[in-house]
Amino acid sequence: MPKDTLTVTDNRTGKTYELPIENGTIRGMDLRQIKVDDDDFGLMSYDPAFGNTASTKSNITFIDGEKGILRYRGYPIEQLAERSSFLETAYLIINGELPNRSQLEMFTHNITYHTMLHENVRKFHDRFRYDAHPMGILISTVAALSTFYPEAKNIFDKESRRTQMYRLIAKMPTIAAWCFRHRRGLPVVQPDNDLSYSGNFMSMLFRMAESRYTPNPTIERALDVLFILHADHEQNCSANAMRSVGSSQADPYSALAAAAAALYGPLHGGANESAIRMLNQIGHVKHVPDFVKSVKAGEGRLMGFGHRVYKNYDPRAKVIKKLAYEVFDVVGKNPLIDIALELERIALQDDYFIQRKLYPNVDFYSGIIYQAMGLPMDVFPVLFAIGRTAGWLAQWEEMLEDDEQRIARPRQVYLGADKRDYIAISDRS
Repeated sequence: MPKDTLTVTDNRTGKTYELPIENGTIRGMDLRQIKVDDDDFGLMSYDPAFGNTASTKSNITFIDGEKGILRYRGYPIEQLAERSSFLETAYLIINGELPNRSQLEMFTHNITYHTMLHENVRKFHDRFRYDAHPMGILISTVAALSTFYPEAKNIFDKESRRTQMYRLIAKMPTIAAWCFRHRRGLPVVQPDNDLSYSGNFMSMLFRMAESRYTPNPTIERALDVLFILHADHEQNCSANAMRSVGSSQADPYSALAAAAAALYGPLHGGANESAIRMLNQIGHVKHVPDFVKSVKAGEGRLMGFGHRVYKNYDPRAKVIKKLAYEVFDVVGKNPLIDIALELERIALQDDYFIQRKLYPNVDFYSGIIYQAMGLPMDVFPVLFAIGRTAGWLAQWEEMLEDDEQRIARPRQVYLGADKRDYIAISDRS
């Protein structure tokens, strides 16, 4: 029977080492014993951008990029998008199991009655420029919340920790809606706790002079599904930021602000905005073939296609593609959908893209839906952050409860100057 080990021979010394294999991995620290001499630091692995390095063991999200599989706690994303609600999915991600009716009611209650923001937060919002990017406001506001809840520093007090998690999931839609309205010079709308999670968010976004806002059920459900699809995605850039900052035992508001800052980047949460800009640039279905030719010639990029993890059709994109038409039936068709469908049709039949395993990802269609709902591109990453908050918090709590985790501190390969003596400025040529 074969042993679960890896035998390594160091050709520099001729020595052989046997490294244990666990869960398809070897421990990086096991390489440290491989040395040329006693003064040698020991062998390290060099892995820019963590392309093949596991930094943690997790029970939250499973992805098989080759097969196009995404599961939260074992449940396929397609089933959750079709049958679950966002708050039920958030409970699942955080607690590990689907709730029974009373558990979901209590969880919903705890979220609903933390939606309000301190009045000083509104004053804080008012200090931003009228044209400040909503994501910049959101990041700053989340970080500022740590000063309102100093008890959040008690991260190993489970009851206190859960209270902060409820607060963050509850307050993110309020912050996001206020960012949206600030950009438009509109007064803020306070939460309406008689509405659902997504319905309340719509009220805070769109309510004007009416005494009560009644959300359209199709749009309300569509937002809920979009939040589900964005709720977690394994060890992505922002989850890694959440865990890395959290490993210093910072409070969850500070760690989540760092995660949101990572999401702000165009290669992460801003990717759907890039896809919309590309579709606008193409302009018409008849221009799609020429655009594809230009991409193949290296003169542009196919935004919304391909993924660091998925080498197959992103399962979230399949759900969103169907969802788009449900939204269009209510708000009218977004003309960009025709360009997107033709681009997808041509790309999926072209060997150039097939060989490179470039398939539509979640960002290809999500921006089209948001735009059809009347939401501008600069608010897209803010919407992403609302759904992802549950996943960030689950990743953070899992990291805190993992005895193997310590403060994040990657190694480096130093290639700079060796020791040299300081020279007075008068003697430098």
